[in-house]
Amino acid sequence: MANPREDTEDPQAPLEEYRFPCNQCGADLRFDPERNLLTCDYCGAEQAIDDRPQAVAVIRELDLKRALSEQLPESEIEVTRVLTCPNCAALIEFDGKTHASECPFCATPIVTDTGAHRRIKPKGLAPFEIKERDAHKAMTKWLGRLWFAPNGLREYARKGRRMSGIYVPYWTYDADTRTTYSGQRGTVHDRVRTVSINGKRRQQRSQTVRWRPVSGRVARFFDDVIVLASRGLPKKYTDALEPWDLSRLEPYRPEYLAGFQAEGYTVDLEQGFSEARDYMNRIILRDVKFDIGGDRQRVTSMDTKMSDVTFKHILLPVWLAAYKYRGKTYRFVVNGQNGRVQGERPYSAWKITFAVILGLIVAATIGYLSAQSQ
Repeated sequence: MANPREDTEDPQAPLEEYRFPCNQCGADLRFDPERNLLTCDYCGAEQAIDDRPQAVAVIRELDLKRALSEQLPESEIEVTRVLTCPNCAALIEFDGKTHASECPFCATPIVTDTGAHRRIKPKGLAPFEIKERDAHKAMTKWLGRLWFAPNGLREYARKGRRMSGIYVPYWTYDADTRTTYSGQRGTVHDRVRTVSINGKRRQQRSQTVRWRPVSGRVARFFDDVIVLASRGLPKKYTDALEPWDLSRLEPYRPEYLAGFQAEGYTVDLEQGFSEARDYMNRIILRDVKFDIGGDRQRVTSMDTKMSDVTFKHILLPVWLAAYKYRGKTYRFVVNGQNGRVQGERPYSAWKITFAVILGLIVAATIGYLSAQSQ
């Protein structure tokens, strides 16, 4: 089978496409986060998601070793039609009737690619819980608190086009770890001695550390170490959207994507696990230092054995806005679960200049009054 760790074109493979036509007028239904059902914008018809058969009852983890050795069954792989943005390299999935659009990550006009790409299927997703109007309100409120932001951009964002709802890909990893270590435990001892300074006797305190060798074992089970699988947005923005409530994950169902876009992963499974492993190592080092105890710790070696390493591909909801203002693109993201906002902090040159001048005037005034008082 084709390598599931990277998207590869396969023009002969059948595409995974889903449509949810309205039973009354035939228009496409969309998922309504507020009521957790499918609605029709044309005739107002509604359809509960639970009316459709659910193919997967639980969110099942997959074996990482089998995936990395390309031994996943074909049932875990799907073929989608995606477009690679020429500007930011995001992979955006499109349905069969879409032919041109704009990249939601950077507002670059793009024409869709007809290439088919294989990927590991999502196992779960967190449905959108806040609507676009509430996300937009949260974004404009966040911008309003940035005093140095250009007024024109804030007004443009307030009156601008709707935000894009997009499901962003993540990996999660589980692992059972057991670590043997060696190091040293340091015990701090206070010393007090009497010294003579300029003929006066004073007490002087100092500290010494006595080290002794130690070794031991620590164990920890890691559950759902989450790693961003996208390069469409700077990682600092998406990291700042945390925490995600993964207890609210639902088994993957395409109905939740009705009316939204989904991004394909650009960080492959192996790259994601490398990042997860770095995180695990930092936590294990903290556990080792706690196990060593004492006042100070030195760790000279750690040997970690991992077992039962599993993963899953999940999608998390993000409201996204990309505005081009005076030749520059500004991007803002809103957590689709809780409304947390992050984005690029724009600065107005004239506001900064005004603040500097005002600061100089205030400093000069204070200096003048101080001189007069003397």
